[in-house]
Amino acid sequence: MSLDYLWTGFSVALQPQNLAFGLIGCFLGTIIGALPAIGPINGIALLLPIAFAAKLPPESTMILLAAVYYGAEYGGRISSILLNVPGDAGAVMTAVDGYPAARQGRAAEALTISALSSFVGGILAVIGLTFFAPALGLIAIKFGPAEYVALMVFAFATLASMVGHEPVKTLIGCTLGLLLTTIGLDPTSGAYRFTFDQPELHDGIEFIILVIGLFSISEVLLMLEHQMAGRLKPIPVGKGFPSWADIKASFWPTIRSSASGFVIGVLPGTGASVASAVAYTTEKRLLDRGTFGKGDLRGIAAPEAANNAAAGGAFVPMLTLGVPGSGTTAVMLGALMLYNITPGPQLFTERPEIAGGLIASMYVGNVLLLLMNIPLIGVFARMLQVPNMWLIPAIVILSVLGVYTAYSSVMSVLIMLGIGVVGWGLRKLGFDMAPIVLGFVLGKVLETNLRNALAISGGDPAILVESLISVILWISAALIVALPWWIARRRRSEGEQSVAAESA
Repeated sequence: MSLDYLWTGFSVALQPQNLAFGLIGCFLGTIIGALPAIGPINGIALLLPIAFAAKLPPESTMILLAAVYYGAEYGGRISSILLNVPGDAGAVMTAVDGYPAARQGRAAEALTISALSSFVGGILAVIGLTFFAPALGLIAIKFGPAEYVALMVFAFATLASMVGHEPVKTLIGCTLGLLLTTIGLDPTSGAYRFTFDQPELHDGIEFIILVIGLFSISEVLLMLEHQMAGRLKPIPVGKGFPSWADIKASFWPTIRSSASGFVIGVLPGTGASVASAVAYTTEKRLLDRGTFGKGDLRGIAAPEAANNAAAGGAFVPMLTLGVPGSGTTAVMLGALMLYNITPGPQLFTERPEIAGGLIASMYVGNVLLLLMNIPLIGVFARMLQVPNMWLIPAIVILSVLGVYTAYSSVMSVLIMLGIGVVGWGLRKLGFDMAPIVLGFVLGKVLETNLRNALAISGGDPAILVESLISVILWISAALIVALPWWIARRRRSEGEQSVAAESA
């Protein structure tokens, strides 16, 4: 594909009014991402009618909405690291190492690493979008239900890396997450399951409700418990920036996670939550020496790079095929429809000011976000110095308002609080919350596509291994599970042989 559209795009994106829209979008997106339960979808849905009513040109509207999108991916890390309250789905895995790092007085370091890795992930995704969009769009449409089943099994295989010293608890947590996905409307038969005749459960447990309950509310209960016991100590702010050694150590995790996040983001229906989960568990398997989950900065860099890369990847099927890659790009696709613009390969040649302007604005926007976020890191980190008598109520208020604003239901708030109490109990018993969330995220996609695949084949499971893509993913999943076990067994055998040789 000729890059003429991109040069046209830069001439559009660098116009003063479009630069202003990009800056406004980045700022609003950062705030929206940092607030629990709002997320980029709601932010874009609120701004779209305003932009349309103001009669903005379509290219300006798309630049504004895209800036809100990737700005929210940046912003989600702030509350995730500082308060253990993920701002959006993609920031869940960031909390696993981000919050422990903040509790150790390394909040500024964690925020800096997350900003840098987010920038790299965002830029690499835009480069991929620039050069490979049409080819990747064609690959994306080859993924049917059977291929998605294999992809989810591959993702579950990477979960094996989260099985640490207490594998039973990890597996129980993952199973609990899978069970929670069965609540609500059956995706195939249309029957209601495990709803106990409660209309609020007909759509199942919403992801944001689960995440805020497990992370935010359970954390507040733990903080209150420690406060009452006199064990809650003030958190030091620490130094401002990570060392060169930390940045160097995070480089390859960032690059690998950016690549995997972009590819996963291209596939419709996966999104940042799956991308960040796969990136984190992959890096943990490759690099962990008992430090992941305890404030390892590499465990922050990986999911942050992946979720920002996934956000960029989601634009590939939207622009080239007219198929939204995520819920957010579905809303943006609706924005194009409002202007009577049909996405597809012809968009790059017939309307280069829109396709090129959008892509060029993402290059500019990622730079703006980095320049905007780095100077504010010290300010964000000092949020930890807020007295607990103010901080704890603020977390609860943000959580309750976020859930109620998103779902307009008191029952949703009560479910969130109930999940929080259960999460608090599980954390006291030594359970990690991440496997529950990952089981929930992957389980929904797995069940829907498994049942669709079997419906297509008339119940014949052979459909799951008929395509080359499926076979490659199944083999990769098997290798991920088997290779570490085989290597550990071989090392143990070699160790026993060396001991026997020494004793002889």
